[in-house]
Amino acid sequence: MMKRVFERVVRAVDHRIGWDRLPLPLGLIALVGIRDTLRDHNLYDANETTPTVSPATDAHHLVARTIDGSYNDLQVPSMGMAGTRLGRNVASSVSKPEQAPMLFDPNPRTVSTELLLRHEFQPAPTLNVLAAAWLQFETRDWFSHGTDPANPILVPRPPGDDWHEDPMRWPSTPADPTAHARGTGTFLNTETHWWDASQVYGSTPQFQQAIRAEDGRVRIDARGLIDVDPELIRASGGADGWWLGLELMHTIFMCEHNAICERLRAAYPSWSADELFDKARLINAALIAKIHTVEWTTAILGHPTLQIGMRANWWGLAQKRVHDLAGRIGSGDLISGIPGSTTNHHSAPYAITEDFVSVYRMHPLVPDDFVMRDVATGGTKEALEFMQLHGLEARPVLERTGTTNALFSFGTANPGAVTLHNSPRFMHRLERSDGVFIDLSAMDLLRSRERGVPRYNEFRRQLHMRPAGSFDDFAVDRSTREQLRDVYGGDLEKVDLTVGMFGERLPRGFGFSDTAFRIFVLMASRRLKSDRFFTVDFTPRVYTPEGMSWIDASDMSSVLTRHYPALAPVLRGVTNAFAPWPSG
Repeated sequence: MMKRVFERVVRAVDHRIGWDRLPLPLGLIALVGIRDTLRDHNLYDANETTPTVSPATDAHHLVARTIDGSYNDLQVPSMGMAGTRLGRNVASSVSKPEQAPMLFDPNPRTVSTELLLRHEFQPAPTLNVLAAAWLQFETRDWFSHGTDPANPILVPRPPGDDWHEDPMRWPSTPADPTAHARGTGTFLNTETHWWDASQVYGSTPQFQQAIRAEDGRVRIDARGLIDVDPELIRASGGADGWWLGLELMHTIFMCEHNAICERLRAAYPSWSADELFDKARLINAALIAKIHTVEWTTAILGHPTLQIGMRANWWGLAQKRVHDLAGRIGSGDLISGIPGSTTNHHSAPYAITEDFVSVYRMHPLVPDDFVMRDVATGGTKEALEFMQLHGLEARPVLERTGTTNALFSFGTANPGAVTLHNSPRFMHRLERSDGVFIDLSAMDLLRSRERGVPRYNEFRRQLHMRPAGSFDDFAVDRSTREQLRDVYGGDLEKVDLTVGMFGERLPRGFGFSDTAFRIFVLMASRRLKSDRFFTVDFTPRVYTPEGMSWIDASDMSSVLTRHYPALAPVLRGVTNAFAPWPSG
């Protein structure tokens, strides 16, 4: 009873004032109330039956992550494994895949051209381009639907558009083979749902075998570059998304894996190659999760309440200083954070959700133009457009620029702001590796419609938020509001989720919308709280004392300077590696 009263009070205050406008202590209380409401009412399991998993033949899964993500939950071994369905954050009654003609109303290409396409670069001044690369690196760990080019979506070409074909033939999302009929609104995740660094280690035996080297290490060559078939590494999570930013992130954390292996080999010389590999993966994945939680998130969500709230996910309200001095206090997560607390799936079995996928569509972060610079002088080495460092072009750029200089170049440049009229130009007509041309910004809209993610106003209602009452509610200039009204025919209920989020007022310090944040505040803690390797098995027994110390002592800056020491003078005064670095 008291909990329901608390939820109603928090909702009323949030609607009338906004959690972000409350004093810090009240803001934290409001966020706890918002998160708990979402945990109780916005987790839906899409699996009608529990998929079967082969029985474990040994105890390996008890102390190591499996390749396909099975056996994380020992009672339900299939939970979160690759090939299982994505869940939902909204009820099935409002998450029905759209069909033509509504699927094309308004035409996604028109929306992309009129409301999303970048004409002048709008920077995000509090971030650097590493923050953009990091986000894509992470999403490749969490989810991938794949595509079905054999069953294209035939999108009518808008009148006057210069697209080369009519209709436009864009790949669809693969149908769920476990569903009774097509169009049921369920889709499979080809990756593991867990926060297990599967973008580095793969979700299949074939991928993992390909990246492994001797003695538990992964394949990094003498130059410190990835020594794996580039087609394989690009294809993990989609070859068409590969670019220099991803090459850098994969390189960094493959090098980090090998450094962890060296530390473990020194401590445990009798361990086998498999033991070293599995333990290094466990430690590396936890470090990546920590960096995302306490550094990337606080860089892109700079509100003072969030600075404490997101760090509390990792260290609790007692914060890092108490953690360093006293360790955990009890088994709960409020005081000492989620890592090491009890596991809890809350109101549904754990899964990444379709709604989570949609709110993470933040392509405006990616610039169209890049300047490669020299860390020693700060001078310009080369000016490039995105397609010159895309796909197989990424490696030649890295070889002639050098990893240290490439990181310096990204660290001293701003990404784009996540807003309307700022989606990259190269995405407007992008040639895929299979020769198909797509408008990726239009595809973002089409994917949400195709997969049954509600449009903007209904999405906000489902998350217990107030819907937009008029086009004047969007925090954009008058001209853009008129464009919104014209494109959507004056119907607020048709505004796409992505468009609405890009156009709304942002809380102070935020790099993306409050609407997206509601999914974030729910799922960010859930990715930790449901995972036994971040909860009951986040212990020295499972990770080793050396592994726990490695995670505690490391952050993004220390990872970078460990492998690229020439960056140390640049990073000396930087408190967050995803904020702009000094360029002199």
